[in-house]
Amino acid sequence: MTAPTDVRRGLAGRGVIVTRPAGQSDGLAKCVEREGGKAIVFPVIAIEDVADRERLMRIVDRLDDFDLAIFVSPSAVAKAMAAITGRRAFPSSLTAAAVGPGGARELKRRGIERVLVPPARFDSEGLLDLPELRHVAGRHVVIFRGEGGRALLAETLALRGARVTFAECYRRVKPQADVAPLVDAWDRGEVHAVIATSSEGLRNFHDMLGEAGRAALRRTPVFVPHPRIKDAAHALGIAEAFVTAAGDEAMVAGIVSHFA
Repeated sequence: MTAPTDVRRGLAGRGVIVTRPAGQSDGLAKCVEREGGKAIVFPVIAIEDVADRERLMRIVDRLDDFDLAIFVSPSAVAKAMAAITGRRAFPSSLTAAAVGPGGARELKRRGIERVLVPPARFDSEGLLDLPELRHVAGRHVVIFRGEGGRALLAETLALRGARVTFAECYRRVKPQADVAPLVDAWDRGEVHAVIATSSEGLRNFHDMLGEAGRAALRRTPVFVPHPRIKDAAHALGIAEAFVTAAGDEAMVAGIVSHFA
């Protein structure tokens, strides 16, 4: 007996470029492939240790002084928790918060079960809307982030009366990669969509592609989880940029809906 066709496989025959940093694309790629698509993993950001780890380690040593630890990304979780667990236990009295579900999932995977995370809007603004972050006067907050991250969290929390410390635990760099196979795949009609999950990553991708690749990118729909990234796409001359809901499954559902 022939098995019934899976009507949910809405990306059958379509190639989707996934641009997340190395080591962070598996979940998204699997969602693409569950829908019948071909995930083309092409990292456009490399995550490296900060040059000066001494300041980070000094903060790790005094984690008991903080009331709230915010992790701005899965990369922040990976790098910060590696530094912490290599030196000490995560304090049971320290509340953890993540900007999005990816960071929350990584924290829970490392044994931190109670994590504050926005219910819908996965960005600094969404986190700041949580009741626990509205009343922070006199509390000491540490923000684990990459070098040169957004200042909105710290500035807003300081205005609300918190004492804020940045703990920069990684740096983002543009990787060196051979783009020729990717451009060839575009030329063969094997690329139908691009997923970009950060403005910086999208700009890196644009820079890395060269003129032929940029022309291909400009005629390919790009799917992003935030309006800021859509604005970055338009600034690069990409006309077809679409905002989906955040999260791996929701992003892929948005792509499926687009091609339906």
